[in-house]
Amino acid sequence: MQTHILGYPRIGSKRELKKACEQYWSGKIVLEELLTVGRNICNQNWNIQKEAGVDLIPCNDFSYYDQVLDMSLIVGAIPTRYHEIALKKNSTELDLYFAMARGYQKDGLDITAMEMTKWFDTNYHYIVPEFYKNQQFKLSSDKIFNEFAGAKQAGINAKPVIIGPVSYLLLGKEKEDGFDKLELAGNLLPVYIEILTRLQEQGAEWIQFDEPFLALDISEKAKETYQSIYSEIRKKFPKLKLIVATYFDGLKDNLSLATSLPVNVLHIDLVRNPEQLEEVLNIIPENLSLSLGLVDGRNIWKNDYEKSLGFITKAAEKVGHERIFIAPSCSLLHAPCDLDFETELNPEIKNWLAFARQKVKEVVALKELAEGTENKDILTDFEENRKAVANRKTSSLIHNDKVKQRTGAITEKEAQRNNIFKIRKEEQQKILQLPLFPTTTIGSFPQTAEVRSWRAQFKKGNLTPEQYDTLLKEETQRTIRWQEDIGIDVLVHGEFERNDMVEYFGEQLEGFVFTKNGWVQSYGSRCVKPPVIFGDVSRPTPMTVYWSQYAQSQTGKWVKGMLTGPVTILQWSFVRDDQPRSETCKQIALAIRDEVVDLEKAGIRIIQIDEPAIREGLPLRKEGWQAYLKWAVEAFRISASGVEDATQIHTHMCYSEFNDIIENIADMDADVITIECSRSQMELLNAFADFRYPNEIGPGVYDIHSPRVPSKEEMIGLLKKAQEVIPASQLWVNPDCGLKTRHWEETEKALIAMVAAAKEASVEYAV
Repeated sequence: MQTHILGYPRIGSKRELKKACEQYWSGKIVLEELLTVGRNICNQNWNIQKEAGVDLIPCNDFSYYDQVLDMSLIVGAIPTRYHEIALKKNSTELDLYFAMARGYQKDGLDITAMEMTKWFDTNYHYIVPEFYKNQQFKLSSDKIFNEFAGAKQAGINAKPVIIGPVSYLLLGKEKEDGFDKLELAGNLLPVYIEILTRLQEQGAEWIQFDEPFLALDISEKAKETYQSIYSEIRKKFPKLKLIVATYFDGLKDNLSLATSLPVNVLHIDLVRNPEQLEEVLNIIPENLSLSLGLVDGRNIWKNDYEKSLGFITKAAEKVGHERIFIAPSCSLLHAPCDLDFETELNPEIKNWLAFARQKVKEVVALKELAEGTENKDILTDFEENRKAVANRKTSSLIHNDKVKQRTGAITEKEAQRNNIFKIRKEEQQKILQLPLFPTTTIGSFPQTAEVRSWRAQFKKGNLTPEQYDTLLKEETQRTIRWQEDIGIDVLVHGEFERNDMVEYFGEQLEGFVFTKNGWVQSYGSRCVKPPVIFGDVSRPTPMTVYWSQYAQSQTGKWVKGMLTGPVTILQWSFVRDDQPRSETCKQIALAIRDEVVDLEKAGIRIIQIDEPAIREGLPLRKEGWQAYLKWAVEAFRISASGVEDATQIHTHMCYSEFNDIIENIADMDADVITIECSRSQMELLNAFADFRYPNEIGPGVYDIHSPRVPSKEEMIGLLKKAQEVIPASQLWVNPDCGLKTRHWEETEKALIAMVAAAKEASVEYAV
C-alpha cells in the first residue's frame, strides 16, 4: 500500500508568495528574490511531506499564479497579442506570464489580460487557455523540469503533476468559429511526449495526470480523445508509471472509459462521491491500481479514520493491499496550510479540524492503520480521532433549536416579492429618479495600506473604538464626496470597515468561527480566509445598518446597502458536513433577510445582495442541477423578499458562464443584476439576450482584476455591444467587480472614464 498527495498549497504558510509577487509587480524586489521565495516554498512543502512519510511527493504543483496558465506557457499556447512582450529587451518568462494573467499597460503597450473563470465548483479561479483553428504548440518553458530537478536536489524523486492533455483542452475556449478545440489534440500531443521524454531522462518514475473532466458529462468525441491520447502515451512510454487523477465527482458513465485507460493507477474522489467505490471495484482490471481519495482536500474537518478504514478494507479485499494507494480527495490547494498556527481557536472546535499539513499526516496514518500497525503514536492518534469525531456529533456548540424551528416554518410566501418586476420598477423610479444608463460601482473601494493598518492597530488595541470609528468615517465621507464630484448616480460607502465580503458577515453571525492564518488562494496573489460554519446560523444584531445609515446621511444621492448573499456565504466558507448544505444555506438566508428588512427600515432604498458564487455551486453533473438550483434560488429569494416594492434589490455575479442557467437567474427576481463582461468583450451578455432577460442589468465595462486602465472609448465600445443585445432602458454601467484590491490612482482614472462613457452613450441614444 502506498500514499501520495495530489498537490500541496503553494502560497506559503504565511502567504509568502502573495507578498513576494505583489512586491515584484510593484518593483520593490527583483526577479531573483521572487524566485528564491518560490524555491523556499517548494522545499518547505516537500520536506513537510517527506517528514510525514508520504511515499509519492508531488512537484510542479507549485505556481506563481495559476497551474492552468503554467500549462499554457509550457506548451506555448501564448496568444499573439503577448508576442511583443516576449520580444522586448530584458523581458523574462515571468514578465510574459504575468502579462497573460494580469494584462500589460506600459512602455507604449496596452494589452488585455486573458479571461479568468472558476476552477470547476471551487472558489479558485484559473486563466482560460485561448485556442485557434490549426493552432501549433511547442515546448516553451522549463518550469516543470526545474522543479523536478529541485526536488531531486532536496533528496526526493518527486512525482510531477501535469494537467492531463484532454482536460487542458477542455478547460480552454475556442477564440474563433468553425472548429472544436479537441481537434487540437493531435497538435498538442507531441509537446506532452517531449515533456515526458525529458522527465524520464531526468529520472522521473511516476507521472500524475490530472483529468478532472472524467468526473463530468463529456462528449463522445472527448471519450475517443481520451482513448487515443493515452494509448499513444503508453506506447511511447511503456515503463513510466502513470496516475490519472479524477476528482470533484464520481466517474459514473465514464467509469468504463477511465478504467480502460492504459495507465498504472486511477485516482477517485470518495469524499464527493463515496458510492462509486463499489462500481469501480466491480469493473477494475487486474493491471490497474486504485488510489482512494479519502481525506477531504476541500474542507477542514478531521478525517473519520474508522469510516475511511472501512473503504480501504473493502477495496483491499477486492484488489489486494499492494494495489491500493491512499490520498486526499483532490489537491490540498483548497485547504489552509497548517492548523498549528491557530492558537486562539476554541479548543473543542479546533479538535474537529485538519488543515493541509494535518491532512498529510492523516493520509499516512490511514495507511499505517490499514496495514495493522503496532506504532503506539499512530494507535493513540486513532483513539483521539474516535473521540474527536464522537464529540463533534454530540457537542452543544452546534445545535440551536430556535434556528431549526424557524427554518422548518418557512412558507412559499416568504420567498416572493409583493408584485412582479414591472410594477416594482414603476414604484422604484418614482422614488429613485434614476437617469438612462445609471452608473454605480459594485461596492468596495480601494483598501489602502493605511486603511488596513487602522484595522490592524484597532485589533491590537493601539486605536480605541472611537478613534477607529472616526478614521473610517473620514474615509467613507471622502469616498462619498469623490463619487458625487465625478457624477456617479448610485453611490456606495466603500466598505472600509470590512475585511472580506464573507468573513465580515460571518464574524457577526452565530454558528461561525474564524482562523488567524487559514488562508487559501482564490486567484494569483489574492488569498481569502474562509469562515468555518460549525453550527446553526443566526443573526444576533444588525450587521451593516450603522455604516449604511452614516453614508446615506452624508449625501443627497442614493447609497446602496451592501450585503453578501446566502449562497456565496455558504460557498466561500468551510461548511459543516453533518447536515445538507441546503439547510445551512436556508439558515443564512433568514439571517440576511433580517438585515435587508432592517436596512429598509433605516431608509436604505437600494440594497445589493451579492451572489457571485451561485454558478460556482452548480453540481458538476447536470443530473444534480435542478435540485441545487431550487434551493439556491429559493435561499436568495428568502433573503430579498421581505421588502416593499419601492425598495430596489440588486445582485452581483462574476466570472461565470450563464447560458445554461439563465432562466434560474431570472427566477431570482432581482431588480438589477450586475455581471462581469469586459474580459469576455460582452460575450456573456448573449445568454441574457437570447433569453430576453426581463429585469435590469449592469454588464461590467471595466475589468478590475487587471491593473490596466481602460479608456472612455473602450468602454463606449463595450456599451454599444451591450445595446445590441439588451434594450438601453434596462442597462446600468458599472465595473466588473468590487474595487477593494485596486489602487486609488487607477480606480479614479477608470471610474471617471466610465462615467464619461455612460453620459456619452446616453446622449448618443437620445439623438
